[in-house]
Amino acid sequence: MESRIDKIKQQLQSQGYKLTPQREATVRVLLENEEDHLSAEDVFMLVKDKAPEIGLATVYRTLELLSELHVVEKMNFGDGVARYDLRTDNNKHHHHHLICVQCGTMSEILEDWLGPLEERLEQEYGFSVIDHRLDFQGICSKCRAKNDQQQLPNAASSPE
Repeated sequence: MESRIDKIKQQLQSQGYKLTPQREATVRVLLENEEDHLSAEDVFMLVKDKAPEIGLATVYRTLELLSELHVVEKMNFGDGVARYDLRTDNNKHHHHHLICVQCGTMSEILEDWLGPLEERLEQEYGFSVIDHRLDFQGICSKCRAKNDQQQLPNAASSPE
């Protein structure tokens, strides 16, 4: 974790910003909860445990700054809530998501399957893709199984 904090500190410094204690507390919460796609309010509640003096406005400003500097990705999954996801060094692009419209769970696709499409866009349109994000909305396997289970009794009792 410390090496990632140092890297983020360097990213901030290269743009003329400091990693203040409030910013560091926010970054630590994001790192500790990396898989959770936290909202600003979620981050605030977790930061408050570590640094009670930090206000919600400070957390919002920090998240916006980190988003502008491409340290985090600000995402909206269609529920009207902005969520924040740390960017990693291993991927050229942001990862993609599978979003269940029934239960709201999110799964990540860490592989970049769009490389051939980017190459085609470059060749056919002269368009150089810098980044992309792809979200699939559908029904997860758990909800599909639950839906199938709920339909079984109805199917067995209906006359054919």
